[in-house]
Amino acid sequence: MSSTTSVRPLRVAIIGAGPAGVYAADILTKSQEVKGGDFEVSIDLFDQYPAPYGLIRYGVAPDHPRIKGIVTALHKVLDRGDIRFLGNVNYGRDLTLKDFRTFYDAVIFATGAVKDADLNIPGVDLEGSFGGADFVSWYDGHPDVDRDWPLDAKEIAVIGNGNVALDIARVLSKHADDLLVTEIPSNVYAALKKSPVTDVHVFGRRGPAQVKFTPLELRELSHSRDVDIVLYPEDFDFDEASEQQIASNNQTKTMVKTLTNWLVEQPEDPAEFTASRRLHLHFLHSPVEITDSPETPGKVANIRFERTRLNGSGSVEGTGEYLDYPVQALYRAIGYFGSELPEVGYDEQAGVIPNEGGRVIDESGNAVPGIYCTGWIKRGPVGLIGHTKGDALETIGYLLEDRLNLPPAEHPSEDAIINLLEDRGVRYTTWEGWLKLDSHEMKLGANYMHDDGSLPELVRERVKLVPREDMIAISRGE
Repeated sequence: MSSTTSVRPLRVAIIGAGPAGVYAADILTKSQEVKGGDFEVSIDLFDQYPAPYGLIRYGVAPDHPRIKGIVTALHKVLDRGDIRFLGNVNYGRDLTLKDFRTFYDAVIFATGAVKDADLNIPGVDLEGSFGGADFVSWYDGHPDVDRDWPLDAKEIAVIGNGNVALDIARVLSKHADDLLVTEIPSNVYAALKKSPVTDVHVFGRRGPAQVKFTPLELRELSHSRDVDIVLYPEDFDFDEASEQQIASNNQTKTMVKTLTNWLVEQPEDPAEFTASRRLHLHFLHSPVEITDSPETPGKVANIRFERTRLNGSGSVEGTGEYLDYPVQALYRAIGYFGSELPEVGYDEQAGVIPNEGGRVIDESGNAVPGIYCTGWIKRGPVGLIGHTKGDALETIGYLLEDRLNLPPAEHPSEDAIINLLEDRGVRYTTWEGWLKLDSHEMKLGANYMHDDGSLPELVRERVKLVPREDMIAISRGE
């Protein structure tokens, strides 16, 4: 490190203020090297949205059982005052990589993965076929997503067996009034209130022992009022690999036990299901084709599956048996995928920034000095919050290892980047601005009433604000 950087704080920019970015900042500030006085660090945490928290605010169902705890933990980190939040700053538009390298000694990308993985089957582009990530963004009040969503289907298919698929199915099948305890935006509540849905079908390619959701997420399905869970005995097949997984993994054992208990306890006669809505869980179904009908050309009317069977290794193979399900809408929830970023390498197959342990590498496989990544843009969209912390710990470990050889920033002053943003007319937001917006959303909840002027049965804790311009104006006190 140059003599300049040895007598000033190490300047670090983190792009992305979701859990991955916040954890990276927190781990760096709490590192033994910083706490022991080896050097000081000055961190700016950037996000393209006016508010912090990333995927926790815009990618998790509002009734997710863990969301409040995660937000509370992230809030405590940012509220300490030793990490500066700069929101409504778009990488590649407002600031380039060259800008970041001019003002910071190190840059960490923590931009996550926000688009849907592809489902390559015929008919996927029909009207009524939706990306799960797009729907999640809508019901989470993403400021850059159209506020209207077509919810006119009675029968709906959700493709996927992960937590996102269950989130989508739960939101679609749940009665809108039961979501008022959450921060659900008013436009989302109004649309869900009018939904005519009666049946939501969740389909997975493999068996009950291979599902990717978690026990907490699964159990949450049973808490929905006036929604019957429907299971099918022919879907409960366990091969040798499944039995080994159940015996060796407590999470798998818990989920299989929950599912089999539901199966045993459910009525044998379909007529005995009494709820106004049904949530069907199907296993061993591989999607083959989505089709329209003569009555509704160009629109989703049916989805065909091939029945699969376990092959002894925990994977599946086709059986040659095909089943058709009439549906008027379909949601693809087979995974997220990372997006390419300007001026940074991109692995098109994995949807990540090429890296080794968080050190970004160039086309020749050499580490790019001062450039790092963490979270889903580093390892792909798999794993839970705990994995994100592990990612950040690894990445920060390499940054600390490299700190004496980082290319020093040309303009390391904390004021310099602010001056640049103001010179470019960027209406950036701050942590203090988020506290204003947070307070505003809490007041919206306390003062909430239905469109007809009637009051809800409970006082709402908050209502999420959607329009970006309003979020910026409130945050900036304009």
